[in-house]
Amino acid sequence: MDSPSQIRKPSLKARLRQKEATVGSWITLGHPAVAEIMARSGFDWLAVDLEHSVIGLREAEELIRVIDLCGIAPLVRLSANDPVQIKRVMDAGAHGVIVPMVNSRAEAEAAVAALRYPPAGRRGVGLARAQGYGTRFDEYKAWLEKESLVIVQVEHIQAVANLHEILGVEGVDGFLVGPYDLSGSLGLPGQFDHPSVADALREVMRAAEKHQAVAGYHVVQPQPDRAQEKLREGYKFLAYGVDFLFLGESCRQGLRTIRGAMERP
Repeated sequence: MDSPSQIRKPSLKARLRQKEATVGSWITLGHPAVAEIMARSGFDWLAVDLEHSVIGLREAEELIRVIDLCGIAPLVRLSANDPVQIKRVMDAGAHGVIVPMVNSRAEAEAAVAALRYPPAGRRGVGLARAQGYGTRFDEYKAWLEKESLVIVQVEHIQAVANLHEILGVEGVDGFLVGPYDLSGSLGLPGQFDHPSVADALREVMRAAEKHQAVAGYHVVQPQPDRAQEKLREGYKFLAYGVDFLFLGESCRQGLRTIRGAMERP
């Protein structure tokens, strides 16, 4: 089984295991049409963002369903490392979670345990969409152990210091650098090219290479050149842009072109 709702080959987890580069994006606008448009645009995965949006659990369920039925892996970026939220979004059909602010081995272990059923974890058993509304529990249980994903976010200098321990946790499938918060933890919010931030990122990649871990990075602004740069640096789990930035940037670029033509004699 490749996903809770339909067969897909290869799965996102299989691609990450093979160190294949994948490109996904962030959904913060809670309308299903946004998720459908982005899912049909060619992304490998899409993450519903519960941390920095007003999306609620009911909306998240609809977004997960739309993304999944479009044949794209639906992930959820949690609002916190919360076992109850992990259980609920996974029951709704998410293929995995992106866990913010994981700064220690213990926090990584807690996230993995919250996603898995006993004896490997502590997740309570529910019968919802992921389990075929009670008709496919055994199939889902097998899928969960083989294909579900836990991506931890490295977005604090404390996480950088503890990254070797974090990446040693069984069940952590990779990490995602959050550049704004990481630079902010150094007192340099948004200064991605500052030497101190660059030093931290070099340490991150040294840890990734040592552990042969899947390294991820969020290129927040929709800048293809920046995304290509991160791929060349070895990041394999690339988050590119945000839904509202794609919308806004398209509007701004078009208007600049139109108004430029209007101003020419």
